[in-house]
Amino acid sequence: MQTPLTLALRRRALMALGAAGIAHPAFLIGAAHAEPDEEFLGRAENYPVAPNVREWYQPKYRVGSSSALADVPGMRVNHVAKPSLSLPLARAANPPRLAYSHQGQTLGIDDYLNRQRTTSLLVLHRGEIVTEQYRYARNDGHKLLSFSMGKSLTALLLGLAQAKGHIRSLDDTVETYAKSLVGSAYGACKIRDLLRMSSGLRFTEVYDGKDDIARMQRASMGVSRESVLDVLRGVTQRDHPAGTAFYYNSGETEVLGRVVTGATGRSLASLTSEWLWEPIGAEAGAYWRASPDGQDAGYGYFSAVLRDWGRIGKLLINDGKVGTHQILPLDFLLEATDANRQPAHLQPRVATSYAGYGYQFWLLPFKARTYALLGVYGQALFVQPQTGIAMVVTSVWPQSSAKQDPEPTAERDALWRGVLRSLGGVAT
Repeated sequence: MQTPLTLALRRRALMALGAAGIAHPAFLIGAAHAEPDEEFLGRAENYPVAPNVREWYQPKYRVGSSSALADVPGMRVNHVAKPSLSLPLARAANPPRLAYSHQGQTLGIDDYLNRQRTTSLLVLHRGEIVTEQYRYARNDGHKLLSFSMGKSLTALLLGLAQAKGHIRSLDDTVETYAKSLVGSAYGACKIRDLLRMSSGLRFTEVYDGKDDIARMQRASMGVSRESVLDVLRGVTQRDHPAGTAFYYNSGETEVLGRVVTGATGRSLASLTSEWLWEPIGAEAGAYWRASPDGQDAGYGYFSAVLRDWGRIGKLLINDGKVGTHQILPLDFLLEATDANRQPAHLQPRVATSYAGYGYQFWLLPFKARTYALLGVYGQALFVQPQTGIAMVVTSVWPQSSAKQDPEPTAERDALWRGVLRSLGGVAT
């Protein structure tokens, strides 16, 4: 337990370092605050990493494992190499105070961090860092897990594969490139329908431990008699005609990852290194979790340091450019993230009660193009290109999504709108 004396001594240490002109060490940032549920989450043991893959996301191991997934015994990963040259992220000289309104209160960043289980938070405005925060003893060296934020990266790699000539058309079938799915229901799907989560096939994802996503998770971690391909090839029931209804499921993105690797003959990790990490000038390596067959889990489980997530945010703010060089194919990126380019069933407040859906990106109902990469348990990267604003949040929420507990999602949405208002963005 952090006693008042302990907190006072830590505050004095921070003040003394500041007076001496010394940057606060990462392990002291946020140390003067008691994080929500910190003892339940393993603070007394310094947030340990799980001893095996079966327990990796149990509460006591949640913080440690989600920031060092590669260290969990039995966890397979494929590494993304650190680039030869890192491009710095500038810091805003005089950043404004960031405030938001929630439940009738006007709150700030510290309030948010004290109320929600947040491991890191970064806000960018026109390519400059406005604030960078870490909690639960995390720091700028931890590679933070994204869960389904990784789906959007898989989509970007697929768009790049098409632009580079490895994929002829998004209307080609999956089995044109993913030979392991020839003859399956997924193999007959168009790539474009999978990008939009609109295959019409039934793959259950309700997070009850018995659904198809749970089966695929166990298979991908090697703790099941099934393989990931067994799960995918076992999907046969059709609920809707292809291309007519949105139904979010991770199986479709896992299939897309296999399309990319089949089309290019390379792993997602290798492609991420060359096509994303080198161009954005990442400051550290990263990694994808891998299945027993060596396939990177394209439906999620990409881990990177916070500022490199910020560099992805900067790339998206700039509509795929680094400097004057167009890294991402612009037309694909706009098709992926612009609600005006989506069919009726994918529009905001139609695909879901709030957000719409593009090519593996969530489309928010704002007057300016605004979209998000989202992952369960509170992971997010929000982007508004018109105003140059992005926000990255990594978390260890108690529940997987708003279906189980709407409050964390509601407050994070309020924070994002507050950040937009504070920085001159479009918040409606």
